[in-house]
Amino acid sequence: MPAVTSLPADDATCGWFHLSPKRQARPAHTGHSHAPWVVVGAGFTGLAAARQLALHFPDQEVVLVEAQEVGWGSSGRNAGFAIDLPHDIGAEDYIGDIETAKTVLRLNLTGQSLLKAWVERHGIDCQMRAVGKYQAAVEDRGVAVLEAYRRGLDKLGQPYEMIGGQQLPEHLGTRFYRQALFTPGTVLVQPAALVKGLADSLPPNVTLYEHTPITGVEYGSGATVLRHAGGSLTAQHLVLTNNAFGMSFGFLPGAMLPVFTYASLTRPLTPAEQARLGGHRCWGVIPADPFGTTVRRTVDQRLLIRNSFSFNPDGRSRPRHAARFVHRHLHSFAQRFPMLPEVTFDYTWGGALSLARNHQSQFGALRPGVSGALCCNGLGVTRGTATGKLLADWLAGERGGLIDFLLGADGPNRNPPQPFLSLGVNLSLMWGQQRAGREC
Repeated sequence: MPAVTSLPADDATCGWFHLSPKRQARPAHTGHSHAPWVVVGAGFTGLAAARQLALHFPDQEVVLVEAQEVGWGSSGRNAGFAIDLPHDIGAEDYIGDIETAKTVLRLNLTGQSLLKAWVERHGIDCQMRAVGKYQAAVEDRGVAVLEAYRRGLDKLGQPYEMIGGQQLPEHLGTRFYRQALFTPGTVLVQPAALVKGLADSLPPNVTLYEHTPITGVEYGSGATVLRHAGGSLTAQHLVLTNNAFGMSFGFLPGAMLPVFTYASLTRPLTPAEQARLGGHRCWGVIPADPFGTTVRRTVDQRLLIRNSFSFNPDGRSRPRHAARFVHRHLHSFAQRFPMLPEVTFDYTWGGALSLARNHQSQFGALRPGVSGALCCNGLGVTRGTATGKLLADWLAGERGGLIDFLLGADGPNRNPPQPFLSLGVNLSLMWGQQRAGREC
């Protein structure tokens, strides 16, 4: 039985996780069990897939397996932007082919609508706010990106507001930015609280096992056997929703890039500090340059700084990276919020993005009896949710529309072999962050 060579191992310092509502983790799997459906990976994609499979097959058990604890992994570590709009960084106007962009918009809106409905139906306390997002720029290059994206949004027929630097303090408090493009459709969330709530509101025919890392897998003609330290699970159909860790299960070898990005979250601002900052009480900023700094002001009046990258080919956290990048976070914070010199960080952590060089995802059959929705390219909140649900629909026999669009995608392309891969990715990350300049 082939071994699963790489398992998740995230750091213990994610602020989102520790500040989200406490929950009782489900027990690990023990013994030897059989199930019609086994979903591996309880992030946004896996939670959506398991939920939808359970609805399609109410008389069958759906097993959902998580290597760590729900909310501990990548889905609970992102910046919490449920983005609606397409943003093709390879296109001149960041929209590209208009028909593709319209379909991607539908896909993102599908994920967003699902999350809104589940949060409302189950009363999930995740600080969900439909406040839009600001894409902000400091450098000339960043301003040019905003102008190009505005042209693309005009072509797509989507609303926006271009805000000059003099008006931005009324919105954000800070005077750091020269220009921002505001789009109203983004929803902000506390991501760990959201995935915890989704896990605790699954249909009754979903059985969730946490702290159950799969260490070996055997693919057969009629079933797949998954081994772990406490026993085994035999799946009539295996569904992989574990992003780059799908490579450890033998699929898309060398095609996905586990790139970590790093965030810090401050202590809560005092009433006096909130007054000194000014602006709206809840907002999110993404950088015009992809290598720049993401910033959020949360519902509980903390400020988030996220920037810096590392390439960890095994998908596992490196604590030394967070310890090194916190100094860059402090510098980025001081540039943006000089009026808050006494505000300190409570948490600093890293989280993985599953990326492909051609920005494509994998959807559908991987081999007989095995399917997957893998490689969200940094859009796991909305795209992961939508593709997980649509994968379950496809497994239930549905076709057409967004399902056909996803099935027709090329999928992630193959990467160069090591050590050339690590050398090239690390050089690209270093060059990108240096070129971003003050956007960082």
